[in-house]
Formats: sequence, C-alpha cells, structure tokens
Amino acid sequence: MIYYLFESYFQSGGLILRIALSGAMSFLLVMILGPKVIRFLVKKKIGDRPEFDHGDLNKITRSKENTPTMGGVLVVGSILVCVLLFGNLKNMYINSAVLTLVWLGVLGVMDDWIKLRETKTRDGLKAWEKLVFQMGLPVLLSVYVYRHGVALAPGGDIPAHNLYLPFYGKLALPFVAYSVIMVLVMTFSSNAVNITDGMDGLAAGNLLITTVAFLALSWIVGVRGWAELIHIPFVPNTAEMTVLCSAMIGALLGFLWYNTHPAAVFMGDAGSLPLGGLLGYIAVITRQEFFLLVAGGVFAIEAFSSLLQKYYYKYTRIRGDGITGKRIFRIAPLHHHFQVGGIPEEKIVVRFWLVGLLFAVAALGMLRLQYPYLGL
Repeated sequence: MIYYLFESYFQSGGLILRIALSGAMSFLLVMILGPKVIRFLVKKKIGDRPEFDHGDLNKITRSKENTPTMGGVLVVGSILVCVLLFGNLKNMYINSAVLTLVWLGVLGVMDDWIKLRETKTRDGLKAWEKLVFQMGLPVLLSVYVYRHGVALAPGGDIPAHNLYLPFYGKLALPFVAYSVIMVLVMTFSSNAVNITDGMDGLAAGNLLITTVAFLALSWIVGVRGWAELIHIPFVPNTAEMTVLCSAMIGALLGFLWYNTHPAAVFMGDAGSLPLGGLLGYIAVITRQEFFLLVAGGVFAIEAFSSLLQKYYYKYTRIRGDGITGKRIFRIAPLHHHFQVGGIPEEKIVVRFWLVGLLFAVAALGMLRLQYPYLGL
C-alpha cells in the first residue's frame, strides 16, 4: 500500500529502503503485539502438552506443559502486514508468496487447534490430510509460475522451464517435472522446519539464519549484474523477494525475544509450516533448489534423522520377530537424541545455530562455484 503512494520513488531505487522498513516494521509489530498475543493464548488455554514415546524425554520436557503455542500466527501476521505495506503487489512472485503464507498458515492453525482442543478424538490432522493441502498448493503455484514466467524472461530463456544442476548446467524441464520439483521442495521444506520445532528457539533461530542467506540469494539472482558476476541464472523480478525475506527476518528476531529459553510461547505448526513452505517456494522460483538443501542443512538433517529412524525401525521389525525393532538414535529427531543423552537444551540450540550459520555461509560461498561453465 505504501509502495503505491511512493511508487515513482520506489521504482527508481527504493528497494533498499523498503527492505529496511519491512524488517524494522515486522520486528516492532512482534515486539509490541507479543505480550498481548501470549496473554490471549494463555487465557484461551492454548498450551502445549509435549508427549513422546520415551519416558526420560517426557520427564525432561514436563516443565514445558501449558506453555502457549500457535505463536506462529504472530510471525506470519507481521510478515503479511509488512509485505502488503512495502511490497510490490503487482509482482507475481510476491502474490504467490502471500498465498503460500495464508494457505499454509491456515493449515497450521487447523492442525494446532485440533491437537489442543480435540485430543480425545485425534492428535491433529491426519498425515494424508496435511499432505493433500501441502502438495495441492505447489501444484497450483507451479501452473501459475511456469505459464506466466514467460513474460518475465528476456531473450526467450524462461528460468522456470529449466533445472540448473550444480557443476553440470542447464536441463530443460517439461511442466510435469517442474511441478513435481516444486511439490517435493515445498512439502519437504515445510515438514522439515516443523520437525525441527522442538526446542526453545531452535527452529526460529535456524529459520532466521537461513532467511538471511535467502535475502542475499534473492538480491543476487534478481539483479542481472550480480547474477552475471557470480555466474548464476538470472531470474527477473525475484529481487522483490528481498522485501519479504526482510519482513521474515524482523519477525523472527522479535519472536526469538519471547521464544528463547525458557520460552514464553512456542511457534507451533501455525508458524513452522508456512515459514518452511515459504523457504521452499523462494528456492524454486530463484531456481536454486540445491541452495536450500545446503543453507537449510540443519532442517535437512533433522528431517532425514526422523525418516531414517522411522524406516530403519520398520525394516528391523519386519526382519526380526515382528514385535520389536532397532533404532539408530535414542529418539528422533536428532536434537532430542542429544537431549536424552544429557546435553542441556540451551547448549544444543546454540550449537545447532552455529552449525546452521556454517551451512548458510557454505551455501553462499558455493554459488560462485556451481556453474563455472554456463557462460551466464
């Protein structure tokens, strides 16, 4: 909205100003509204009741009972407000990002609400119900981006029609392949962040670090001069995603104020699902899907640790007596493995932040090395 009041100025070089305003505004919104939202959640008794299939972990996390959750609505709401104020809503990528936040945000709220209010009948949405909505969104987005991305690309080279493989080059994609990639990346990213959200500040801190890397990526990919300098694919109009990333950074900084140990509020599915899906969306439209795998390395490790644990247990159970199975970790995901091992939660979180920072720096450093022979 503010963008249109000063459209002539912003179009002539106001992107940096909008990035700064978006980040500052989202931070202030979360800081100001945080106490009110937390009091509301406490009043409505929207509190977490962590339960695990591990006696020791249940004892460790007992102190977290009744801590309000669904705090993700504060983060997502602040991001939406700032994007609507400072974003260029004529930009197709911004419009799709807003849809992503609203769609997955509503899905997360529904899942949290069922978990908290209908515990006697069911534990949240069923896996297939959640997947239907998580996969349905990227299918719709892939149709839109694949078709309308044509108008954005100069010289007839359509970024959405190509897959850029590190150290290999460009591979032409039919629509079905592009759609499958978007579904896999967005669904995996959304669920990976959701799995990581299990300790005070763990998911929010790593989301913050990864989003900083994606802000830099959006700027590089969306500005022809930077893209050509780094030798990576140039995707017109994606520089506008820096405004969104800045809003996300500001909101996460504000949320960490209340979410660090001991947490006054948890993010819940209302925050982890939309924010994770948004990272996946940005990775796809910037044509840097592999960047997400490295920059979000902590999320990938957490997700794969859960998958390994689940399928190794099933495999050894089938191969064994059919009753008991073996486990790779004490309990999955990985952060709980260390927690049960006796490492304090605060130390695990900070160490995961440090590892996440190393992954983000590595991802940015690898950009220059990925496509040395593309001639882009």
